[in-house]
Amino acid sequence: MKKVFTLLMLITLLMTGCGGSQGNDAKKDSDTGKIKIGMITRLNASEESFGEFMKKVEDTLDVKISSHVPVFFDNLNAMQMALQTKQIDEISTYRSVARYMIAKDKRYQVLKDHSLEFIDSFCFALRDDETELRDSLNKVIKEMQSDGTLDRLTKEYITDINAETDPPAVDLPHFDSAQTIKVAVTGDLPPLDFVSTEGKPEGFNTAVLAEIGKRMLKNIELVKIDSGARAAALTSGQVDVVFWAIVPVSEIIPTDSDKPNGVILTEPYFKDKIVHMTFKDEEK
Repeated sequence: MKKVFTLLMLITLLMTGCGGSQGNDAKKDSDTGKIKIGMITRLNASEESFGEFMKKVEDTLDVKISSHVPVFFDNLNAMQMALQTKQIDEISTYRSVARYMIAKDKRYQVLKDHSLEFIDSFCFALRDDETELRDSLNKVIKEMQSDGTLDRLTKEYITDINAETDPPAVDLPHFDSAQTIKVAVTGDLPPLDFVSTEGKPEGFNTAVLAEIGKRMLKNIELVKIDSGARAAALTSGQVDVVFWAIVPVSEIIPTDSDKPNGVILTEPYFKDKIVHMTFKDEEK
């Protein structure tokens, strides 16, 4: 029984953020008895690779399970709409995102926390020929960790967020004649990766990138894209950096499980726990 529970928790970890295909047309199939769970697209995982991993885990542990059915979405709005219209039963996201969503709409609720916690590390993704930029980012990330800057920004833009206000806007520094680094942001993990209703990137992502630009003496240009387009935007050269890439914190899952070919990752700058959320039709 312990093996089965552990496997269920592992699958929960994998399903958070996995993807490659659209989930906008998903429909609930009440005949299967399975729970449809929505996830934001990752950089490299797909339904096929997810199924292959599931098979390997089942073979390794010699168990069979009837797990959640993953449904993939390229943006948060489509996933929220699917949950509210009962096309899916739950969504898998992060604790900080869940806190923000509940603060904005009390009809969202987090399912009871699992007794085993699974956590993802957030990194920047770059093309593999950008090793110099990767090393520069790593240097700044370590500095911001050691001097408390990342903890301060986390508190200001994530921990202390409330229902009355959105994360504050941040001005990006500008340096004449300096190199410009184009960074993809999505708005699909508020308040981590946040874009205002006016379409302007704000909050934690902008604050972190503003500090990075200031320390590196580089200009940062934020490019708004859907989560599902992150990998293509990076590999095509539309952007130089993707603001968030995921590295699972697990001995079983390879740390490069979501890293496309030709892509390198920085050191982590943030970590968060995975949770599942549902939507109540009406306030009780």
